[in-house]
Amino acid sequence: MKAIIFSLHTQQPLLATSFQGDPNSDVSYSFIPGSMIRGAIIGCYMKERQISDLDLNNDEIKRLFFDSSKTQYLNAYLISHEGKRTLPVPLSWFKDKDARIDENSRQIKIYDLSIEQDKDQLEAPKFIGEKYFFKKGKSIVLYEEKRRINIHNQRDRQKGRSTQTKINEITKQSKGEGKIFRYEAIDAGQKFQAVILCSNDTDAKIINNLLNSSLNIWMGGSQSAGYGHIKIENLKLTSNWNEIDISCVDRIEHDNFTVTLLSDLILRDEWGQYSVIPPSHTNKKPTPLTQELEKLLNTKLKPKCSYASSNIVGGFNRKWGLPVPQVPVLSAGSVFVFENIDDITPEQIQQLENQGIGERRNEGFGRIAINWLYEQDFWGKYPDKETSEQTALENDLSCNIARKMADRLLEQKLEQTLLKQIGNENFKIQGNITNSQLSRLQLVARQALSTGDCNMVLSLLDNLPTNAKKQLDKAFINNIPLRKKLEEWLKNPGVWIPNQHYLTVTVARIERRITDEIARENKLLEKYTLQLIIALAKKAIKEKN
Repeated sequence: MKAIIFSLHTQQPLLATSFQGDPNSDVSYSFIPGSMIRGAIIGCYMKERQISDLDLNNDEIKRLFFDSSKTQYLNAYLISHEGKRTLPVPLSWFKDKDARIDENSRQIKIYDLSIEQDKDQLEAPKFIGEKYFFKKGKSIVLYEEKRRINIHNQRDRQKGRSTQTKINEITKQSKGEGKIFRYEAIDAGQKFQAVILCSNDTDAKIINNLLNSSLNIWMGGSQSAGYGHIKIENLKLTSNWNEIDISCVDRIEHDNFTVTLLSDLILRDEWGQYSVIPPSHTNKKPTPLTQELEKLLNTKLKPKCSYASSNIVGGFNRKWGLPVPQVPVLSAGSVFVFENIDDITPEQIQQLENQGIGERRNEGFGRIAINWLYEQDFWGKYPDKETSEQTALENDLSCNIARKMADRLLEQKLEQTLLKQIGNENFKIQGNITNSQLSRLQLVARQALSTGDCNMVLSLLDNLPTNAKKQLDKAFINNIPLRKKLEEWLKNPGVWIPNQHYLTVTVARIERRITDEIARENKLLEKYTLQLIIALAKKAIKEKN
């Protein structure tokens, strides 16, 4: 499936209301729900098409927004310091009750009881808490979202101020304005990574264009009161996205068959009632989750244990102007352990993870990971504090200096990447090619370097004599013909750079990327691609001599 990946940078507090807190308070989820992201994109779609209502009989609208098998809007979770999407902490992770992170102990030992069901190794086991995590090396980095609490008073809409509350003598109920209530929202200045999965290129391009045309969007409640402004950043389209970054082939051999929920799960039993019963070996009849998995895998499953919790989810439909029905769900992070399946294939795992299970999968529900957890114990810690706080600049002179610093730092990162690539032993020109051909290639690339015009080198490759073309076809870089490799680099500058999203520099809130507008105007990628060609040609001549 095609994956559209982008960051949501909160410019204002965000109120994605959950069913926590008392009646006089609204408490936000710790993430941005997929249903909220879908609603924002529907708004962009209607604005671009200049329509006031969606035609549910339209095939394109059904595919883009309402068909779980075609398009899925995943929940947006916090972004780690490494720029990766974090995931909910599994409910099978426990620590000792007295273990905590402080000045003396910078990390804690975490035990995964779904791998080894032995609580005796902990004197007083305690769940580590509802957090998010990112795996860094052999340790786990725990993340928590920042929240902001604001106190509001109910106001009279016409007078614009709160009025005195009065008691109705007949009904004995309060009448008038002035009630105090509290919003606990996701704080501004945080980044969440969202993912939209599409079954075909056409739909992916439509949604990608919608996001590109609306980089500032509003989500959640109380938008007129200073909530919900979000900026879309780091938008990219890929076809090889994996939610847990572990190949399906590496997860076939496992002691058990484990299912971990990466988002809340909605299931119904055979009578159509919502069910949150976790699988257990004591159940005489398979639970709805077991039945769903058995149907998809076409095999029988034997439950061993579960680490699960349930919750109630709801929402608000702006089209109706009403709350959506409340639904019980199995919570994200729940882990279900079954006896091992010997004949499970990577294709089955990939199919399960791509499509998910349960209802409302197009809104981010039902995301799962198969045979994901394998370490019995490991160390967990909180992320290191950022060494420098980014502050706003007060005058144009400071801004210009910061821009120049960001430009130079970005170029420095590009130069380091270039040197690393050139220093790679496998990254060189091999084969029977004369020094004269390499010198000609080097000369034309140098001429094009000042303007970043890659077409000059492409023109050289197209107009070479037959003998010279044969030499370029018989020379190789990583077993790929040299001429083909050069054409690939020149037509798609920067394709040789691994992990392009890491090449980002921020100086005093001024951010520079190799794909931003300034880089495109200066043809930054084109110039460094030409430098790469010059360096490889020079390296090949030197080795020949």
